[in-house]
Amino acid sequence: MICSSLEHLEVAVAEWKSVGDRIVFTNGVFDILHIGHVTYLEEARRRGDRLVVGVNDDESVRRLNKAPGRPINPEHARAAIIGALRCVDAAILFGEDTPLWLIEAIQPDVLIKGGDYDPEDKNPKSKTFIVGSDLVKKAGGRVEIIQLVPGFSTTSIVGKIKED
Repeated sequence: MICSSLEHLEVAVAEWKSVGDRIVFTNGVFDILHIGHVTYLEEARRRGDRLVVGVNDDESVRRLNKAPGRPINPEHARAAIIGALRCVDAAILFGEDTPLWLIEAIQPDVLIKGGDYDPEDKNPKSKTFIVGSDLVKKAGGRVEIIQLVPGFSTTSIVGKIKED
């Protein structure tokens, strides 16, 4: 499901929580979907009952300077693909540099990031700091990492295409 607004997402999350479902949240660009993304999202879903995924909108990807010419796929296509995956219960676009407001709004039980982050890092200026981790932990939730699949990244896929 793709949520067109925060209100739409909040209604869905409230309904899931009312029946005792554990909410898992993660976020990313998900530009060219590959096995690393799918493996990561499937594993994230196994950490709870419902998976909510924040997808960076095009402007935030450019602002965060992921790579020249990125994103390749437009935001509506990336969100639709993520939202269509069986392991994803809700996808929502966000335009801020971080998904902090989403985390505050839905208060997930589990916050997930990739293995290049550190759930114990308390320095918000560090590259390994997980935004929202303090809020989730304070509310009694968990912050976990999932190891990335070696050899798979959108950047490496784009590089291979440019080589040919």
